[in-house]
Amino acid sequence: MATHYLDFEKPIADLEAKIEELSLLSSTAGSFESEIEGLRKKAENLRKKTYASLDPWMKTAVARHPQRPHFIDYISGLFTDFVELKGDRQFGDDQAILGGLARFRGQPVVVMGHEKGHDTQTRLTHNFGMARPEGYRKAVRLMDMAEQYGLPVLSFVDTAGAYPGLGAEERGQAEAIARSTERGLTLGVPSIATITGEGGSGGAIAIASASRVLMLEHSIYSVISPEGAAGILWRDGARAKDAAMAMKITGPDLMELKIVDRIIPEPTGGAHADRDAAISKVGDVLVEELKALTPLSPEQLRKDRADRFYAIGRLG
Repeated sequence: MATHYLDFEKPIADLEAKIEELSLLSSTAGSFESEIEGLRKKAENLRKKTYASLDPWMKTAVARHPQRPHFIDYISGLFTDFVELKGDRQFGDDQAILGGLARFRGQPVVVMGHEKGHDTQTRLTHNFGMARPEGYRKAVRLMDMAEQYGLPVLSFVDTAGAYPGLGAEERGQAEAIARSTERGLTLGVPSIATITGEGGSGGAIAIASASRVLMLEHSIYSVISPEGAAGILWRDGARAKDAAMAMKITGPDLMELKIVDRIIPEPTGGAHADRDAAISKVGDVLVEELKALTPLSPEQLRKDRADRFYAIGRLG
């Protein structure tokens, strides 16, 4: 897969293009190994320096990176015996939210998440991760099943927001999101939500109302996209960068506001730079969080979850 470079990665791209050029020359015009090694070290140091100081708009670009691991990658990397369950038993099946039963490192769980797709065809199939009402009603169905059988719920959030189309609104988009959010808050089993890319608006919180909310280091989580906020505030979507800088959408700010509980470090260069390492790290953190939640009773889980969400936005 060809590397996709973001705008702020251009200096890194230039160095790696030079490395590739010298590597090709080495096969025909002598060895350039020392020069290549020097450029590799320079590119790696530049990548570390760049990713250590990303601003919110840069992190937004990383969170949306097309090669970032998606839900199906987490399924294949972390879970075994996955059985997808389709449909909301009311209207149809929504492919923007996938879910079902699986084993997570040997433990039975219910798992669900947004899937954006990785090429034109799959992005259309999964509607770019923007779910319709039947997607959220499927999520409720999965959570009901989890509680019935005493299974933990693991959700993976990566969406720009719920689908805003006419059909979705006619079928009760707002009500479906509210019901899914409510079901997450009232679960009597452990639940952990991980923001793996974008966590946008009600489309995200509908499956992120969990006992623990985690996010990857370069993910974002917000009530609206920066472009949407800029359009509302200044009637100018081009000011999305200004909105991103003001909205407090990155991990450190969200930790301070008690909106997320833990930030999961990413490999240098972002999760897309070493997908296997990023997925494995998420798995390790999920094991730790599940270990802490599993001993709690259903009543304690509900109380702790309520206390957690009531604490958001409170001062002192």
